[in-house]
Amino acid sequence: MKTSVQAGVAGLLACGTLLTVVLVTRDGNDSHTGIAYSAPSKGPYVALGDSYTAGPGITDPTGTPAGCGRSAGNYPALVAAELGLKGGDFRDVSCSGATTADLTRSQHTDDGTNSPQLRALSSTTRLVTVGIGGNDIDFSSMIKRCVAMGALYEMTGSGKYIHEDAPCERNYVTGDLDAVQKKIATTGERLTRVLAEVRRRAPEARVYVVSYPAILPADSADCGREMSLAPGDVTFLREKEQQLNTMLRQRASEAGAGYVDTYTPSAGHNACAVKDTRWIEPLVPESPAAPVHPNARGERGMADAVLHTIKSSL
Repeated sequence: MKTSVQAGVAGLLACGTLLTVVLVTRDGNDSHTGIAYSAPSKGPYVALGDSYTAGPGITDPTGTPAGCGRSAGNYPALVAAELGLKGGDFRDVSCSGATTADLTRSQHTDDGTNSPQLRALSSTTRLVTVGIGGNDIDFSSMIKRCVAMGALYEMTGSGKYIHEDAPCERNYVTGDLDAVQKKIATTGERLTRVLAEVRRRAPEARVYVVSYPAILPADSADCGREMSLAPGDVTFLREKEQQLNTMLRQRASEAGAGYVDTYTPSAGHNACAVKDTRWIEPLVPESPAAPVHPNARGERGMADAVLHTIKSSL
């Protein structure tokens, strides 16, 4: 068990996490959801972001550098397919492990260098997705630390922790000082600058900020061996993700952007849900995906949320 968890954590740290921004102008048809769309009349769709956008490990690695771990089954590819975008009309420059800084600087991976992602934007761009922010708050490192501490707790044969506690939370929150909330606020400032720069480079595009899907369940008791977390730390990590999503919504509003909620439709499909329904894989994936990242079902759900929000805002 420990060996599998350690392997899962290693894969998790190699990938990173998400936020998403979509910029689009068009009308049209989504054959999967029944939403009507047509491709943008001008300009390509450019996908920017980190591993929740890239979809490492899902299926059919695509693009360069290989170290970015992009999948041909990630949600940008699904959105592009629904919109009928082909060839030069669709570019995915997302990269696992990216932070907001990697949108404006080159990112070095274990297998190649990804150019600054914002270079893919132009004045003709009409559709852009950006998934960034989770790595800025070191969410992968937080999960690794909480898993390591949770593994120290003795477990019964039923898989329930004997000690109903949050040992990991105490490393981040002391009295009124919440180190994670401080990082979220700093990330919000960076996101505001990113949205302004995206607007400058793609002035004709409409902007939507897309939240993280639910990674952990509402009931902490429902997440046992799949994640090796003490129940109190399940609550702690879930609350931090929700605070991150709240920041994304607020910053989107301040920037005049729309907001795509992937958290609500993914409720009940978290990493601790049963294999056949989960959108997010646990530390030891049972379906093709990186640890604690969306599987094919999750990327499809995220694509549907993006398309639905776009239709609703037209």
